[in-house]
Amino acid sequence: MSESLPENQTLELERYELFAAPAYRFDSELQRRDFFKLLGGGLVLVFTLDVFASQESGRQQGESGRRAGGPTPKDIAGWLHIGEDGSVTVFTGKVEFGQNIRTSLSQVVAEELRIPVSSIRVLMGDTDLTPFDIGTFGSRTTPTMAPQLRKAAAAAREVLIDLAAEQWKIDRASVAVRDGKVIDERTDKALAFGQLTKGQKLLKVIAEDAPTTSADRWKVAGKSVAKVDGRAFVTGKHRYTSDLKQPNMLVGRVVRPSSFNATLASAETREAEAIAGVTVVRDGDFIGVAAPDAHTAARAAAAVKAEWKADPQPSASGLFDYLRQQTTSSQQIGAQGSIADGLTKADKKLNQTYTVAYIAHAPLEPRAAIAEWRDGKLTVWTGTQRPFGVRGELAEAFRIPEDRVRVIVPDTGAGYGGKHTGDAAVEAARLAKATGKAIKVVWTREEEFTWAYFRPAGVIDVSSGVRDDGIITAWEFHNYNSGTAGIQTKYDLPNQKIVFHQTKSPLRQGSYRGLAATANHFARETHIDELARLLKMDPLQLRLKNLKDERLRAVLAATAEAFGWGKSRSAPDRGFGIAGGFEKGGYVATCAEVSVDRVTRKVRLVRVVEAFECGAIVNPDHLKNQIEGSIVMGIGGALFEAIDFGNGKVVNGRFSRYRVPRFSDAPAIETVLIDRKDLPSAGAGETPIVGLAPAVGNAIFDATGTRVRSLPLASSGLKS
Repeated sequence: MSESLPENQTLELERYELFAAPAYRFDSELQRRDFFKLLGGGLVLVFTLDVFASQESGRQQGESGRRAGGPTPKDIAGWLHIGEDGSVTVFTGKVEFGQNIRTSLSQVVAEELRIPVSSIRVLMGDTDLTPFDIGTFGSRTTPTMAPQLRKAAAAAREVLIDLAAEQWKIDRASVAVRDGKVIDERTDKALAFGQLTKGQKLLKVIAEDAPTTSADRWKVAGKSVAKVDGRAFVTGKHRYTSDLKQPNMLVGRVVRPSSFNATLASAETREAEAIAGVTVVRDGDFIGVAAPDAHTAARAAAAVKAEWKADPQPSASGLFDYLRQQTTSSQQIGAQGSIADGLTKADKKLNQTYTVAYIAHAPLEPRAAIAEWRDGKLTVWTGTQRPFGVRGELAEAFRIPEDRVRVIVPDTGAGYGGKHTGDAAVEAARLAKATGKAIKVVWTREEEFTWAYFRPAGVIDVSSGVRDDGIITAWEFHNYNSGTAGIQTKYDLPNQKIVFHQTKSPLRQGSYRGLAATANHFARETHIDELARLLKMDPLQLRLKNLKDERLRAVLAATAEAFGWGKSRSAPDRGFGIAGGFEKGGYVATCAEVSVDRVTRKVRLVRVVEAFECGAIVNPDHLKNQIEGSIVMGIGGALFEAIDFGNGKVVNGRFSRYRVPRFSDAPAIETVLIDRKDLPSAGAGETPIVGLAPAVGNAIFDATGTRVRSLPLASSGLKS
């Protein structure tokens, strides 16, 4: 069921939104500008054929059955351009949505070209101008895109050296590259990059063995460089999709169904059509309006009298029983030894069930898109993590070739798995097609909470056996619905069985930061803590006794030392918890301190210490930002975030009813970075979130003796 990706990774099963059927398919050739017209003469670099094949493999296989389009056009394969003025433009299909990859990618290019970060422009997420990319997800940018751009920059550096050596008629060994110049080290003669490339339209193939700089010799990468364009974000100068405007643009709104999985039975539109400047569009189950402004659009949408039909649907109160009963398939993820033998050798046995609620992404910027048709060609500006995937959705929805669709992604206001699909883009494009004008669609907060996909809910059963000396002899782990990310264990368990059960979900669900690794780590690390308590053994000691993986042992040791693990509690209402984790090539350990009010039973997260190791660190300050952001985001899912729903409707679909972390919820946070320059850099967008919930749950037990096995742990205080 999982599919091959160009980056030697599988497409995790819980990316349900990528496997789902398109939301719309309506009944009803924008070519990339020439590089040299756009950027002037200079040096352009492309990858060799095997890289093309790799990208194309991802294109054909990674879209989960949707239109893949034709072969990757050779004329969008440029990764790097050095202009006549010496400016450097880097091209990537990755996008920026708060994780700050524009800065880290600039750093790796600057490192190889020996130029300041400020002299680099990174052009991102434009399907006409950048190479095909499967999407910005899975913590793949740092381990996959950064090496590609590093090779491109290193190859460009070598070409510049060759050009200078030829021009000066000297041995290339005498030529160096520094500060944006090529220098004859014998005479100090220097040429700026632009002086070498001026007027030359060169196409250079990048060799696989392009000589990149090792991490222990980094001078720009590995440093805490300030965020590129940071001032524009702080001052509000930066424009998101929802800020953009086009000439004569109209505003669109969609008339939403009365409940999930409802179909349109009938619609009376005369009242809406009577409003000045309003166009009403009905196409299958789609019904929307376009108007001169947002107020008129909302009024027109409300004036449409739509009748919907839907069957009764489950509610949150019976969710976990429903998930068990709606299993559609089962997949054994891991198996070793014999569970029966392991239980026979155990002195103590433990069987427990852990549950995880649906939660919303709640991005600061709801889904938004502007769509414009010209001469049968469609251009869309939208915030998405998958510009090429959204291009495919648009092409499929309107039954047109992908080369007649262009998707441009402005830097996006949050996402972290929540913006993989092009819902707003397709809706804006349908309204634009009907009106012949540019249309902007911005989802309301209620629409975002109701019609976007949620982090999957899950039920996890864990059965184990352990000897009195702390050696775990049996481990059986069954996950229903939430997914397979992080489901396997780094603990040395001789007898284990790990199974994922796919189910029919009552709500639309899909990717969320960390995917199911959060649910699987919560269940596993809570159960490990329970085994330790059962044996009256220190939870850290039990983990280390069953763990040989040196990287995970290292982060556990680092966080325990920084936290002061083993010291006495500072107050009787305090509790300490620890959890370890791994995902996407990163290793994390989290210690949490909580206080629990003895009267109200309210839980407060007091302090978090987290150690993280992801190979060679590209930007320490921004890595800390990722870790701290993950911790704060994780507080919601750990303590109080949960979607309440009944009979096809979300009950708490607005911020006044759906609690997200507030400033007052933020604990003291300390991060410990382990920089392994001897290892390749891994991504850090997901892994730091996985240890918080189990560490907090374990701390709650330490403080109160109450074991909570459901996320959220304390939405309205602990039950007595």
